[in-house]
Amino acid sequence: MNVIIIGAGIMGTTFATLAKELAPELDITLLERLDGAGAGNSWVFNNAGTGHEANCELNYTPVDEEVISVEKALKIHAQFNVAKQFWAYLIEKGAIKDPKSFINQTKHCTIVSETAIDELRLRFREMSAHHFFEQMRYSEDFDEIKRWIPYTMEERPRDQKMAATVIETGTDVNFGALTQQMAEYAVNDLGVKIEYGTHVKRVHRSPSGSWLVETVRQGVATRYKADVLFVGAGGGAFPILKKSHLPFAKRFSGFPVGGRFLRAPISADQADQYRAKTYGKAKVGAPPMSVPHLDLRVADGQYYLLFGPFASFKPVLERGRGFLDYLRSMRLHDIPGLLNVAIEHFALVKYLVSETFKGEKSMFEELDSFAPGLSKKFDWKPVEAGQRVQIIKDGDLQMGTEVLVSRDKTYGTLLGASPGASVSPEVMLRCLEQLLPSIFEKEEARKKKAKIFPEDDLAALINHPDRYREIRDAVNARLGINKQAAE
Repeated sequence: MNVIIIGAGIMGTTFATLAKELAPELDITLLERLDGAGAGNSWVFNNAGTGHEANCELNYTPVDEEVISVEKALKIHAQFNVAKQFWAYLIEKGAIKDPKSFINQTKHCTIVSETAIDELRLRFREMSAHHFFEQMRYSEDFDEIKRWIPYTMEERPRDQKMAATVIETGTDVNFGALTQQMAEYAVNDLGVKIEYGTHVKRVHRSPSGSWLVETVRQGVATRYKADVLFVGAGGGAFPILKKSHLPFAKRFSGFPVGGRFLRAPISADQADQYRAKTYGKAKVGAPPMSVPHLDLRVADGQYYLLFGPFASFKPVLERGRGFLDYLRSMRLHDIPGLLNVAIEHFALVKYLVSETFKGEKSMFEELDSFAPGLSKKFDWKPVEAGQRVQIIKDGDLQMGTEVLVSRDKTYGTLLGASPGASVSPEVMLRCLEQLLPSIFEKEEARKKKAKIFPEDDLAALINHPDRYREIRDAVNARLGINKQAAE
């Protein structure tokens, strides 16, 4: 069977690697617009690099009339633990030589001011009662919080009431480095083909029912033929979906959101003082991706602090593509949905526009509000982040992700942004189960799946503490994550 994958980011590369592991007989070709794998939104500074498992993100535990919902947090935590199983397998296989090349243990903390202390206390009480978050700690003590996250507390007045939680076994993940190593392994060991510098112009069905993929590479037009087509091209998935003429394509359009960070290089000694990702509470009207956070980042053995994000509204699908590409991706039936979003989410649109024109002075003021005095401690520079395209579905703005598979199981795509890369192995496994169900009918594939994923049943991880702890401890040991290391 001939499989074409559009996009060699974390999603497409994971899909290709996992598919080839389970079904070596598949003929798989990846088509990538850029010159390398993981060079788009997966690149290290195009995202925050948080190993999202709901340890510290308040937006994963919404509160409604003093009742907190933890269901989303439980699902994301379980998905990330499935992801870690896949990465641990790649290390065991030798596809990745050193786990520290892409994943590093980093405390996950949440900090809030006086107005949100009750919410954080409630969150801690509900979450720490579940075995996923049994290692979470809570404090309102200034000195204890300062020991956890010194850079946020060093110049803060001692009489300022704050509360914080910490989980020691959080992670910082360089998804670009992970994608690059997976791609090398997929090509050199599994026989996957990757065509870089290849821009997909359109896809359409042939009379025989296969998919024809029209591309341009260095000015030369090339056509690829696929029995099965998977599109994991970030924002670029939206125009490709429109050109597919699939019935459900009319239900979806894209709402682009950009972002910036402040970044500062730091020394290894300074990184040891602050080995954490600290999340706060988003402003009213801000999108979930705009939750302020101060992160330790590890990139190619160098250490950085990252603060942000500062959202922006840029009508482009991906960095390096222009407004005309976004305009050409739209259809007349998309206009009512866009107008509805503009009306129903006016506060969000207003927020994004105001953030777009925010200067460095205002960015430093926000940094000092989050971590007093920190703007003068390091050499901060603004950097552009990746471009996210949120889903507009049936005229309603969605903040999550959605996997779409055609009725005949020949076309699949992933739309949306969050929690994205962190859960890519679990999401791609589910996509494979829908798009290529026949491979799981083979006993060899089922045995291989069980070896890669000792436990991929989210319900089993959520409902069976001993099973979860067994899996967690085994994969954490392989990934170099242990409770004592970050204390």
